[in-house]
This record gives sequence, structure tokens and C-alpha cells, in this order.
Amino acid sequence: MSASSWLEIIFFLALLAVSTPLLGDYMAKIYQGGKAPGDRFFLPIENLCYRVCRVNPKSEQRWRTYVMSLLAYTLVSGVLTYAVLRLQGHLPGNPDHLSDVPQGVSFNTAISFMTNTNWQNYGGESTMSQLSQMFGLVLHQFISAAVGMALAAAFIRALVRRRQTTLGNFWVDTVRTIVRVLIPISFVFAIVFMSQGVTQDFSASTHVTTLAAVTTHETGATVLQQNVPGGPVASMAPIEALGDNGGGYFNANFAHPIENPNGITNIFILWLLCMVPFAFAWTFGRMIKSMRQGWVVLSAMSILFVVSILIVVPLENRGNVHLKPAGVTQVVSADNPGGNLEGKDIRIGATGSALNAAAITATSTGGVNSALDSYTPTGGAVPLFNMMLGEVIPGGTGTGLYGMLIFVIIGVFIGSLMVGRTPMYLGKQILAKDMKLAAIYILVLPVTVLVFASISVLVPSTASSIAATGAPGTTAAAHGLTEVVYAYTSAAHNNGSAFGGFNGNTLWYNITLSIAMWVGRFFEIIPALALAGSLVRKRTYALTSGTLRTDSPLFVVMLMGIVIILVGLTYFPALALGPLAEQFSGHFGF
Repeated sequence: MSASSWLEIIFFLALLAVSTPLLGDYMAKIYQGGKAPGDRFFLPIENLCYRVCRVNPKSEQRWRTYVMSLLAYTLVSGVLTYAVLRLQGHLPGNPDHLSDVPQGVSFNTAISFMTNTNWQNYGGESTMSQLSQMFGLVLHQFISAAVGMALAAAFIRALVRRRQTTLGNFWVDTVRTIVRVLIPISFVFAIVFMSQGVTQDFSASTHVTTLAAVTTHETGATVLQQNVPGGPVASMAPIEALGDNGGGYFNANFAHPIENPNGITNIFILWLLCMVPFAFAWTFGRMIKSMRQGWVVLSAMSILFVVSILIVVPLENRGNVHLKPAGVTQVVSADNPGGNLEGKDIRIGATGSALNAAAITATSTGGVNSALDSYTPTGGAVPLFNMMLGEVIPGGTGTGLYGMLIFVIIGVFIGSLMVGRTPMYLGKQILAKDMKLAAIYILVLPVTVLVFASISVLVPSTASSIAATGAPGTTAAAHGLTEVVYAYTSAAHNNGSAFGGFNGNTLWYNITLSIAMWVGRFFEIIPALALAGSLVRKRTYALTSGTLRTDSPLFVVMLMGIVIILVGLTYFPALALGPLAEQFSGHFGF
């Protein structure tokens, strides 16, 4: 790896080190109630929202009411998005006169965006009107991100409160999140992106004559014409990253030069998508009034995240050994960033692309800037494994925190029983009912992924969606399995990224991926909030010398081990038959 690659990684991590305590402290003040920064400006806006929605901001909800409010809010907004997409051709805000979005794609897209997955079975610039992008999709990018953050705040309150029954108010938490966090940060970065050349207008596509041929007609005639799309891109890109959504305005997503024009915007996008998840660990420490506990969660997240970066970035910078015999130069030079550049943009290079691959899958973003299908087998396995971890390093906006806290509870239970102590976290006993809910939370995703992936590789009619096919035991077969497993892992874990060779726009995949997205979102939220409802009712006990300490470096190591072992036992066969088999049978070496 070159010095510039190391500097890029260090600069990215330095930005996170700066924003984590600042944003973490700010969010803690927002979710604790009482006075918070910016009240003079934000409170009138919030009170207007409460009056319009007829919400009493001083009332609180039990966990079941919290869940029902969330489901109702999400379902209504999802139906509205479906209607907008189906009627797109008859609505304004459509300067390119695009037709109505097909039924299957509309259904899949509505569920995709309402679950924060942003799986896209379409090309944005050729399928969605500007109104559909702004109202149908960006609306959900704010809502779904705010929902995850509200849930994290409710889970923290469950650990802080004693002998109570309520977790807060879903409507208040969601409004405060959107008004005080998501909109201000998105607004600032939209201006930054516009200054770097990201498009922000409402014009139709512009027909231009290019300097070089962009395609060749079937007749063999050279074509020098191209349509350059317009649209409100700069206002969508920040929340796409900040809310860990990942659904881009263009088909190429963050690889498109109009959406991500240079290295500055690329590093800012990476910063945005990791900003809130890491800050939430700091918020957790502040709200429970124990930064040592917050540091345990933050350290586990950070170490595993940095390890994933230090695996995938060197692998992609090393290059692809199969390209060397063809005379492809993979060495850094004045006009070559070096490394495995297949499926990558030279503007971004192997380091910026691999950083993106690690970050979008360690979070739940999924906004790719390169073709993951073209990574080396082990390099492509890192994004897949990051998602399989449950996206808790650091995970999505809010969802990553309560996901990691559930791993903490499992670690406390296992560790305490191993040494003969009563399982206890933050003074609250962890009982059998709590572990059953935690087990449901952990098992829902792998069951969904492995069942659907198994059926898909066995049914002959689905084979056409897989780009790499071959006889069992071949490199192509291993790569094809990875494509399918990656698709369902991405959908169930609400990520939205995909291996480039996979075609999900079929009846089977539109339906099953939608089911996986729905299950991965709401069948995780319900047991998590049920667990929070159980914790909030518990009394706290004084910690003694016999209590397992959860604020020590040793527990950080144990927590990371729990995360890796649980995932390894569940997914190792799929990884062994997919990317690992391709790595060894394809003679890629290490």
C-alpha cells in the first residue's frame, strides 16, 4: 500500500474521532429530555409538528404502543410511496416524462425504502421521476433513519430507568431526530456537495455531444451522443449516507461522477455514513452516566471496523493475480492509482473503493462506489462478513447500537454462567425471558438468509439471475453462490448493496427479497423493544465483587469474541462454499 492510501485511511478515522464525541454529546442532550441546544430555534418547529399530528409531547408509551406507532407510521408512508411510484407518469415533477413504475418494482422499492434497505432493482435516472426521488424515496430516507435512532434512544432509557413501564414517546423521538439531527447535518453537507460539483436542479436530461464514443450501434456506427441527467442530487446524497440508507439517485450510485465527483466528496460520504452509528455509542455512555460502559461498546465496534478495513484495503491494493499475465499494470504510478481496478473508478482508486466497501457494510448503508462483484474473492468476502455480523460494527443509525447491546447482554449471560455468577448488566438481572428474546433477535436474520438462499440455488428457474454459473466445485459455481447469499444477506440486514452480476428484478426475487427486508427490519425491532420493555421494569441491584465487570478491556475482548463466534458458527458453511472456495480453487493465493 502507498503512503497516500495510509493517509486516506488515517484522515477518515480522524474525522470520526472528532465527530463522535461532539455529536454523541449533542444527541444525549436531545434524547434525555429537558433543555437541549437549539431549543429557541427547534422547539417552535417541533411544537408545530405535534399540533398538526395531535401528539401530546409530554405523554409516554409502553413498548407495545411504541411498536404499534412505529408500524403504523411506516406502513402508511410505505403505501403512500407505492402510490406515488405507480402513478408517477401522471404526476408533476417528471421533466423526462418517465412512465409509471411497474408493479413488482414499485412493491419491492416501497418495502426497500421503508425498511431502510434501499435495495434498488432499477436504474434511478431512467426509472424514477424527480418527484418520486424527492417525495417517494428521500422522505423514507429521513423517516427510516429517524426510526432506528428513536429505537436506540428507547433501548437506552430501558437500561437507565428502574421499575417503570414506559420507554418514551415514539413521535417525539422521531420528530426531534429529524428536526435536530438529520435535517441540519444534511443541509450543511448538501451545500458542501454542491460546491464540489454535485448537481442540484430540476432540469430534464441534457442531450450532449461527447468528445469520445460512448457506445457503438448494432450497425457498427460510432455514437457520440449522450444524455446527462439533471435533478436534485446534492440534497439526496447527504441523507443517503447520513441515514445509512444507500439508495442513490443514479444507477451507479456513489460511483457516478455527478453524485460523487472527487476524493473530497468521497471521504465526506464515508464520514457521513459512519458519523451517527459511532456517535450513538458515545451517547449511550452519556445517557447511562458511565462513559466506561460507553467506551466498551465503542471500542468493540471500532476495533472490528478497523480490522475489516485493514483486511479489504490491502487485498484490493495488492491487485488481482489473474490480471498480471494479461499485462495489466497494477502498480502505483503518476496516472495509475494501482491495485485491483476492475469494477472501480480511477478517480476513487482501490483504497477509496475498498474503504467504501468496508464502511457501507459495517453500517447498513449499501451505497457502493465500485462493483463488489469484481473484488478478489476474499476482498468481496469482507463486506459480506461485515453484514453477517449483524451490522453492529458500528451498524445502522441506532440499530447498530441496540444490536450491539443485545450482544452485550448475551455476553453477560454466557460469561456470568461460566464463572458461576448471576447474569447482571448495569445492575439489572438478565433472566431466561430476556435471553429468549435476545436469541430470537440473533436467529431471525440467519434463518431468513439461509432458507431463501438455499431455495434460490436449488430452483432451476432462478438460475438466470445469477451471472456466474458452473458445475459444482468450480470457481464460477462458488462465485454464483456468493451472489445469491450476498443478495439475501443484504436484504435481510437492510443494507441494500449487491454483487454487480446479480439480477434481482424478477418475480421470485422481488417477492422473496421484499419478505427478507420486511422480516429483517420488523422481526428484529419487535423482540428488541420487547426486551427493552422487560429491562425497564426491572429493579437495580448493587454491584459487588461477585458481579461480572462489563466496563473492562477484558469484556471488550469477550464481546468481540461473542460477535464473531456466533456469526462464524451460523454462516461459516456458506462462506466456505462461496468466497473461500473461490479463493482457493481459483488459485488467488494470499
